This record gives sequence, C-alpha cells and structure tokens, in this order.
Amino acid sequence: MSASTLDVDGRSLKVSNLDKVLYPDDQTTKYDVIRYVLSVAEQLLAQLAHRPCTRKRWPNGVEADAFFEKNVPRGTPDWVRTVEVATPGSSTGRDSLVFPVVEHRADLVWLANLAALELHTPQWTVGPRGGIRDADRLVIDLDPGAPAGLEEAVRVGHLVRDRLEADGWTTVPVTSGSKGLHLYASHGRESSPDTLRDYARGIADELSGEHPDRVLSAMRRADRTGKVFLDWSQNVRAKTTVTPYSLRGRARPWVAAPRTWEELDDPPAVRQVLFSEMGDRLERYGDPMTDLTRV
Repeated sequence: MSASTLDVDGRSLKVSNLDKVLYPDDQTTKYDVIRYVLSVAEQLLAQLAHRPCTRKRWPNGVEADAFFEKNVPRGTPDWVRTVEVATPGSSTGRDSLVFPVVEHRADLVWLANLAALELHTPQWTVGPRGGIRDADRLVIDLDPGAPAGLEEAVRVGHLVRDRLEADGWTTVPVTSGSKGLHLYASHGRESSPDTLRDYARGIADELSGEHPDRVLSAMRRADRTGKVFLDWSQNVRAKTTVTPYSLRGRARPWVAAPRTWEELDDPPAVRQVLFSEMGDRLERYGDPMTDLTRV
C-alpha cells in the first residue's frame, strides 16, 4: 500500500506502508497495529494522559533494530501536545527534551504509523501548563530470572499485593507482555518519586528477607537465577515503564495487559496476552486500571 491520508476524529494525517509486516511470526502488519490502538484507545489514552511519552520504535519490524525516542521528531503534527522536561545527565548531553503528551486517537495513529510499538511513561504527571507534578501511583516490576518465569512472578505478585494492601494501597496487576508482571498501586494521594522509590525498596527488602529463596531486592543480575527481582527503581523521576495496554516489541504482538486478581489465582495457568485477545477481555473484565482512579 502506498501513502494515504486518514481522517481520525477530524484530524488528517498521512500514513504509509500499511501492509508492512512488523511482527513476522504471525504476519501482523502496521495496519493491524493501527486497528489495535484504535480498538483500545479509550483505555490506552487514559493511561497516557498527562504523562510525557517515550517511544520505542521498530521501523523495520521486531526482528530488526529498535531505538528509543524521547524528543518529538520532525514532522510531528501541530495538534500533538508537547511538554519540555528537564533531563539532567541525559545521554544526549541536553539539559531538557520535548516529549509528546498523547491525548487523542489521532496521536495513537500517528505513533503507530511511526512503528512506535512500545509507549513508555513515568508514574508522575504534568499539569495543564506543563508543570511537573508528583507521582499519582507506584509501580513495582516483578522480573523473573530463568528458570523462574511468569508463574513465579505471579506467586510473588500475590505477596507484594498483600503487603501493599496492608498499608492501604489498592493494587492492579499487569502482565507485562514480556516475561514478568508489573504491579501498580495507588492510595489516592500524590507522593514524590523519591518517597515512592524508598517505600518500594523497603517493601522489596522486607519480602526478600522473608523469602530469600524466591524474592530478590538487589539489582545484581548475577543473583537473579531462579528468583523474582522486585524492581523498585521504576518509581524515580527519570525512569519510565511500558504503559498498560501498550504493545510490546517481542516476537509476537503481546500487550502489557491489566488483569484482575481472580485471573491470577491459578499461577501455572497465567500467560501473556496477545493484542487479538484484548477486545474480548475488555468486554468480559472491563478496564481493571480504573480501580486505581476510584481510590
């Protein structure tokens, strides 16, 4: 397919190479990716709202090289909201970068057309004038080290949930679309990223001490074999986590999929979710992430 123009909610944008295969294993094309992001637009936009977005792009498909992009690229549509964020210590050598803040269905199509399969966001938000706010949620990345896998991450996820809920946090699990589990939590108040980092590290250290054969809180990769690392560092201001409902750039089009805890009651049966399953999931379960906004 050659370049064409799409109208998305009154916004006109050019798209190209819609038949380009981005996931060779199952022949998923750029057109399929666009259809997916539009099918989950309501839920995905809710997670992207008010957060600067870092993109990971695979212009030649997931079997080729990818790159992270923070600054908005040339040719960004004028309707895309942007925010300048200080980036001290950035590998680019720049003191600040201009990020997109994804707000519209047309924004999602624009990014999909760029093969920005993964959308990453921080746990803090920006205000209507671009002011940096504190974090409105906490995230812990449960990363299993082989031969541990998703089953072990889910089992440890229950321990983390129980510990967080004992402190009054509401929690939502998200199978990451990669190999592990992300656990989001909210207690209805904003907190500084450093405060959340320290709190999450304390939880990780506590559970590692109680379950040393299963849980790891230290970042040493050499120690991860057969254990689940609780990555508390995702809460610092400079870090981002793949956004719930985003695709992943893996062999197949898996999704960072919000789950209900009931689904995770049988850890051996839990698996990652494909983008083709998300429509049925939303009909059956709704959007589990809304539990965090009701706190």
